[in-house]
Amino acid sequence: MPIVQAQGKSIECPTGANLRQALLKHGVDLYNDRANIINCHSLGTCGTCAVAIAGPVSPLTWKEKGRLALHPHSLVGSREKGRRLACQVKVLGDIQVTKYDRFWGQGDAIVWSGSKT
Repeated sequence: MPIVQAQGKSIECPTGANLRQALLKHGVDLYNDRANIINCHSLGTCGTCAVAIAGPVSPLTWKEKGRLALHPHSLVGSREKGRRLACQVKVLGDIQVTKYDRFWGQGDAIVWSGSKT
């Protein structure tokens, strides 16, 4: 089973598991500020679960492409920076996840990473 490294934790999950669900199930702080209250709950429409991922995951979905093409992600080049929406990602192997600052995770400062601290 793949290992997801996020916020200093190593999380084992089945191949094909939804990344957002795996992170939340294991107490990872996926959302910045008040986004934990007003997120879209996996619909792929809000963009607040944006993270950077290193390792094998599913390809971009049409929902991700559409959301990352909109404000504020479009202004800062989130897609070009390799940001993905955790709610749309399926884990296909061992990965490391990094969360960035700003409300939608579109910033440049690391909030947490897959490295153990």
